[in-house]
Order: sequence, then C-alpha cells, then structure tokens
Amino acid sequence: MANVKAKFGKVAVLYGGDSAEREVSLRSGIAVIEALQNQGVDVVAIDATGHKLVNILTEQNVDRCLIMLHGGDGEDGHVQALLHELDIPYTGSNTLGCALAMDKMRAKKLWQAEGFPTPKAKIIDHKINVNGLNYPLAIKPVAQGSSVGTHRVNQQSELKAAYLDAAQYGEVMAEEWIIGKELTVSIVDNIALPSIWIEPKLEFYNYEAKYTKSAGTRYHCPSGISKILEDEIKVLALKAFVALGCSGWGRVDFMLSPDNQLYLIEANTVPGMTNLSLVPQAAKQYGWSFEMLVLKILESSL
Repeated sequence: MANVKAKFGKVAVLYGGDSAEREVSLRSGIAVIEALQNQGVDVVAIDATGHKLVNILTEQNVDRCLIMLHGGDGEDGHVQALLHELDIPYTGSNTLGCALAMDKMRAKKLWQAEGFPTPKAKIIDHKINVNGLNYPLAIKPVAQGSSVGTHRVNQQSELKAAYLDAAQYGEVMAEEWIIGKELTVSIVDNIALPSIWIEPKLEFYNYEAKYTKSAGTRYHCPSGISKILEDEIKVLALKAFVALGCSGWGRVDFMLSPDNQLYLIEANTVPGMTNLSLVPQAAKQYGWSFEMLVLKILESSL
C-alpha cells in the first residue's frame, strides 16, 4: 500500500461536471474512487463543476488527476489544458487529442485523409440539406458523447425533429447509417483489448440502451468475429486512436457491415467506467480486474 502512495502521491478524481453526461460521470467516478481507495491510493474526490476547480486543486495540493469527466470540458480538451497550465499530470489524452476526438467531423476528416474507412457524412444547418447522403442517416451533435441527441432517421419526414433535438447541443452532422453489428475496442496503455459486440434491443445503442439495465442491451465479449477480423479491428483501432493524437486509454467504436467491412464511427477519450461500461468488460476478458484496470489508467499520468 505504501509504495502505491509513494508512486502516485495525492490523486484527485475529477468527476461529475456539468455536461449532459453528468449522471454517468458521477457513477464512473464513484466506482473509480472506490477502486483506488481499496488499493491504498491517497484519493480526493472533486466534483468538477463551475469556476472553483483551480482553487480546489491548488488548495488540495494534488500530485495528479484521474479524469472521469464524460463529455463537455472533461473530454473536449479544456480540463486537460487547465491541468497542463497548472503543471498537474493527468490521465489519458492531451488537449489536442481530446479536442479532435470530441469533434466527430474533424476526427472523420483526419481518418479519411489517412485512408481509414468511415461512413460518409456532412455538417448540416437549419436548412437540413442531406443531399449526397443515403438513408438511413444518423443525425447527431458533432461534439457530444453517450449518444446524447443522436437519432436514426429513415426518411425525410423525420429529419426536422431529429435536427432540432440534436441542435440543442451545438453543431449537427448527418452521417450515413451503416446497417450491421456495432463493435467497440478499448485501448489501455497501447494495448487493444478484446472487441465487444454490442447488441441493443432498442432501435440502436442510444443513451437509454447504454445506461439502463431494463433496456436489455446484450454485450458479447469475445465478440464472436473471426480471428482475422479481430486482429484487423485491433490494428485499426490503435491506428485511428494514434492518428487523432490520443494516448493513455480510450475506446474506438465501429460498425461492421454484413459484407465484413469495418467502419470507424468515433473515438472516446474518457469512456464510461460504470458497472455496465464497456472498457471494464473488455479488461475482464483480457484478465484484468476492475481495480487493476483503474491502476493502469492512473499509470497513464506518470
């Protein structure tokens, strides 16, 4: 226990925040705080809302931060920039990696430039011009996580309502919806963990399907894809992650079409760590306990 304290010093877990994903962040944070305490790490829990964060971090004299803020400032690079200025080491990707991953359209353009497969998409405004794209479409905010404000649209008559909901969260994009299996690959310390096939009972893997047990979403890990495809998805996940300047830990989401073509959808730099979350499930399959996984994530701040 003593060597853990010496190794990491005083660790602040930043969670909560005031993004649309606050509730999930609170749940992730509590699970992570408990895991660290169980291993004797000196932890201080900070609900990172409002303008007091700088004062709290300075007063608490923390040695490093484990960021569990989903969406908003915690995932778009703002908190990372602040910690950089305060010279406090932190977990996960740097400011640039977070900002690029959070902006789904810029991430997509970068991936396209690298020749990686990703569905066709475009930014839309109140005119909702989706010319050049084929239905069904995903209408979603450019910079939100947890599928907040995301809609599947099968025909033109459904566009307006979907756009208006997504637009509450900022800039909106339309993306061709790949019919097929939803797969995800978690990355920790440059290791691509076993892929997970997400099988939602609802129309797609939306906020409800992600965070409520009653939604009946099934998770398959191992995902059941062939070994060749498993190797391919892991390599692509790592390449896509690095291309965005991401590091430490995160998750890359894919769609697999019926003809076994993989499509990159998005990267997450602070994925969920609740009891229903995907990274812990993949880590368990790999042979890591939840507590071991949390320490690996914390080590990305060293």
